[in-house]
Amino acid sequence: MMPVMAETTEARTGADRRRDGTGWIALAAALWGSDAYLRSHLVESIPAATVVLAEHAIAVVILLPLIVRTWRQVARLDTRGLLALVAIGAGASALATVLFTQAFTYGDYIAPALLQQTQPLIAIAGAWLLLGERPRMRFTPFVVVALIGAYLVVFASPGDVRVESIRGALLALAAATLWGSGTVLGRMLSTSLTFGAITGWRFAIGLPASLVLALLWDAPIVPPAEDLPALAGLAIGPGLLSLLLYYWGLRSTPAARATLAELAYPVTAALVGVIFLSQHLTGTQVLGAVLVAGSVTALALTSQRRSTMTVVAPPPPVLVTATDGGRPPE
Repeated sequence: MMPVMAETTEARTGADRRRDGTGWIALAAALWGSDAYLRSHLVESIPAATVVLAEHAIAVVILLPLIVRTWRQVARLDTRGLLALVAIGAGASALATVLFTQAFTYGDYIAPALLQQTQPLIAIAGAWLLLGERPRMRFTPFVVVALIGAYLVVFASPGDVRVESIRGALLALAAATLWGSGTVLGRMLSTSLTFGAITGWRFAIGLPASLVLALLWDAPIVPPAEDLPALAGLAIGPGLLSLLLYYWGLRSTPAARATLAELAYPVTAALVGVIFLSQHLTGTQVLGAVLVAGSVTALALTSQRRSTMTVVAPPPPVLVTATDGGRPPE
């Protein structure tokens, strides 16, 4: 699901010079938020593990030609690259989505949403440790404003927040950790695989992982036929299309900055709730939406100018076997 932010300092010339992709990642996150309408109806009659399995199966069928065409890219990855790809597919794509949805079954709707606000912090820490990204001081206001805005969007009564289920809270925290780590690992693979290859193999690896999770949760393998149109819409729009945009943007966006752009997700989810699910926004939620949208937009515009760079980041490593000479994919 939801199924994460920074800036590179390497000199780029010719075809290697790319504009910052923060806007693309925010658009992808906005598409993730649009799945609230379909997912809210599906989980009423289908277990979460069944929904996730169906999403992956539909995406793999659509992407099968791309998966076959890019297998050579995957085959030449070194051990670190293969482990990163498996972690994205099995962890961030399959397990995190099931854990997050399962967290709501314990009757605590506050903790899962609250703990998702830790995802940017996890991603920033991971990008610092694994990728050597160093946010500058001018990056701090964007983080603070975006997190405050996301908090206000998620909670209609921001002064009255209680965690009722420790078990649900732990599941949600695990999901946030997996999603934040997935952003960092996706950025790490961006110089070794094309964005199409990462998208296709994320679903290809996530499919068997989703099957295992469905079996462990004793969930049906095949969903009801009447739910297939909604599942297809969920897999193609908020799933497949959003991830293609996401990995396209992540090629030129440090993981630390990307995670802030992903906070467009709760804003879109809130708007979908108002338009399609007869929900209402409080004044503080509207304020939060404005803060998130404003901070992400300002971050994207600021990141276009080298003089106002918010995050210093070396290029990600090239995770291919030595026999390939360290060449990135064409």
